[in-house]
Amino acid sequence: MFIVNLLAVAFVLVFGLAAFGAPAAHAGGGAEVAAAGVGGYDPVSYFTESGPARGNGKFTAEYQGVTYLFSSEANKSAFEKDPAKYLPAYGGYCAYGVALGKKSWGDPEVWEIVDGTLYLNVDKSIQQEWDKDKAGYITKAGSSWPAIKDKSAGEL
Repeated sequence: MFIVNLLAVAFVLVFGLAAFGAPAAHAGGGAEVAAAGVGGYDPVSYFTESGPARGNGKFTAEYQGVTYLFSSEANKSAFEKDPAKYLPAYGGYCAYGVALGKKSWGDPEVWEIVDGTLYLNVDKSIQQEWDKDKAGYITKAGSSWPAIKDKSAGEL
């Protein structure tokens, strides 16, 4: 019985903690994305609330190998109906950085929705720079993303 319990504990430690502690996972197409999607924030809340709300473990959904947390069952249901509508551009990486051909995680509290797409930036000073030419940076990021999406940040 001791060995069975020991194996159960080992299983939880190896697989359970890996799921919560892993810094990144790979979504469809190999693009690297946060293991806890949008840093644990509810992606639907950006579109329906007055701003981002933290999700919780009560309402979760998995999409392309990434677990997303929601602040309500209604938000979880909305996400499950159309996940792509709520996901941040570029796998949650900083939109300005992607425009420059770089990858750094976007801050879930530094965000903007442009033409129905959620964009994150690494911090407020970078977002101010991005705001100077949003359309131009979005175009540049759209061009550079296919070339960098499957590369690690360290390779860029």
